[in-house]
Amino acid sequence: MAGTARNTDNTENTENTGSAHGTPGTHDTDVIVVGAGPAGLMLAGELRLGGARVILLERLPEPTGQSRGLGFTARAMEVFDQRGLLPRFGQGPTLEVSPLGHFGGVQFDYTALEDAHFGARGIPQNQTEAVLEAWARELGADIRRGWQVTELAEGFLDGDHVEVTAHTPDGPRRLRAAYLVGCDGGQSRIRKAAGFGFPGLPATRTMYLADVEGCHLKPRFLGERLPNGMVMAAPLEEGVDRIIVCPHGVPAQDRDDDITFAEVAAAWQHITGEDISAGSAQWVSSFSDATRQADTYRRGRVLLAGDAAHIHLPAGGQGLSTGVQDAVNLGWKLAATVRGTAPAGLLDTYHAERHPVGRRLLMNTRAQGIVFLGGEQSDPLRALFTELIAHEEVKRHLAGIVSHLDIHYDMTPPGTEPSPAPHPLLGHRLPKRPLTGADGESDTARLLHPARGVLLDLADNPALRAAAAPWTDRVQVVTATAKPAEATTDVLTGLDALLIRPDGHVAWTSHDTPDHLTTALTHWFGPERTA
Repeated sequence: MAGTARNTDNTENTENTGSAHGTPGTHDTDVIVVGAGPAGLMLAGELRLGGARVILLERLPEPTGQSRGLGFTARAMEVFDQRGLLPRFGQGPTLEVSPLGHFGGVQFDYTALEDAHFGARGIPQNQTEAVLEAWARELGADIRRGWQVTELAEGFLDGDHVEVTAHTPDGPRRLRAAYLVGCDGGQSRIRKAAGFGFPGLPATRTMYLADVEGCHLKPRFLGERLPNGMVMAAPLEEGVDRIIVCPHGVPAQDRDDDITFAEVAAAWQHITGEDISAGSAQWVSSFSDATRQADTYRRGRVLLAGDAAHIHLPAGGQGLSTGVQDAVNLGWKLAATVRGTAPAGLLDTYHAERHPVGRRLLMNTRAQGIVFLGGEQSDPLRALFTELIAHEEVKRHLAGIVSHLDIHYDMTPPGTEPSPAPHPLLGHRLPKRPLTGADGESDTARLLHPARGVLLDLADNPALRAAAAPWTDRVQVVTATAKPAEATTDVLTGLDALLIRPDGHVAWTSHDTPDHLTTALTHWFGPERTA
C-alpha cells in the first residue's frame, strides 16, 4: 500500500487510511478511483490538478509489466502534451509518429487532415502507466495497490456520499468519499455493483495477443489475411515480436488468464502454416470482438471511465486513448464539483459529451472489424473501402475519426441560442500553435499544463481582461501574439480571443458576440467572484 506523496499546490491533502467502520459524517477523501490503468491514473492526476483529494485503489499488488497497448492516437498525444507529459516518455518533447495508418487494414496517409497522423507507436502500455503513475503520485494522489473493492454500499444514488469496502493486505477496510469512479476495465466490478446497464453485442470470436521470443517472424505490420484467419507481427526489440492471432471459426469463450503459448502457437500454425512452438512467450492473453457501452456514464455519485464504460475490438490504440480523454473531460469537472466551484449541471456534461464519443468509437471499431476480419465475405466491402479511400474527403473523414481530432462538443449554454455562424474552432480541440507573450516564447499546449481554463487574449484587449477578472481564480488570462503559420491560413487567423476549457476544447471565440464571453465563463466555470 502506497502512502500519499507531497503536494504541489496549497490544497489540503491529509492522508486518510480509512478505518474498519468509517467515521460517520466524514469523508476519507473527495474521490475514490478504482483501477490503475491509463484512465484511472490519468483521472487521479487530473483530480489533483483541480485541487481534489483522491484515493486510487488497484487490486493488483504490482503493475503487470505487460506491454499490451503499443501507443495512442494523435489526440491522446495532444492531451499528454497539454499536461507536459510527452518528455517523460523518453523520446524528447515530441514522439515519433507515422503519417501512414489504416482503416480496417486499408492503408492511407492520415496527413490528409491537418495535424493528423496515426499516433505514437512503439510505446508499450506498461510504460504509459508508469509515466502516469509517477505523475499522479507527484501531484499527491494516494495510490493503494492490493486493495480490491468487494462491496458498494447503498445510498449512492441520492445520498451525500459513497462508501466502499475493500479487501486489503491488512484486512477489510471501508472508505467514504463524495464520489466514486470506476476505471476498472471491461469486467468492471464498480459498473456491476452500481447497476449500470451495459447493452451491446456479445463476442462472436476469440483472438490472441502475445509478446513472443525466439520465433524469428517476418513483420506483418498491417496484418496478413489468409483463408484461416488474420495474423499481425511487429518487432518490439531484438528477438521479441508482438503477435496478434485472429483465427476464423473459433467461437467466443469466457476465459480468464489461462491462455497458454501452446494454444497461441497452434492457432498461428493453423493460419500461417508456420511452427513457432519452439519459441516462448513473455505473456499471452485473449480478447474478443464484444461491443458494449454503459447506458449512462453516471448514476448518482458513481461514474465510469475508460474500458469500464465501453469495450470494443482493439483498433489503432483507440481504447486507451479514449479512456485517457474520458479522464481529462471528467477530471476538472469533478474536481470543481467537490470543491464547490462548479456551476449547476457541470458534472452532467461528462455523460452528455463523452457518451456520444464512446458510441462513435464502437461504430468505427466494429466497422473495421467487419472489413478486416470478415473473411471472404468481407472482400467486396474491403474493395469498396479501397476505392473510397482514394478520395481526399474520405481520407480526411476517416483520419478524423481514428485520430480523434474530429471530436466536437456543443458549447451552447442552456437558454441561449447557438451562434448562427460559429467559428470552426468552437467546440473542437485547440491544436498546438506557437505564441509570443510577455514571458517569451510559449505555445497553446503549455498554457494548459496546470489544467485550468484559459482566456487567450490575442489582441491585447484591456476590456476583455476586465470582463474576465471575476473568474481569474479559476481561469488564467493570457495576453500573447500568435506567431505566423507557414500555411496561408491557420486556425487562429482572424481571432482576437478565445476561451479554452482545461481539457483543451474551445468554449468561446471572439467570432461570437462579446457578451457571450460572460455567459460562457459562467456556464463552464461558475458564477463570478463577488469578493
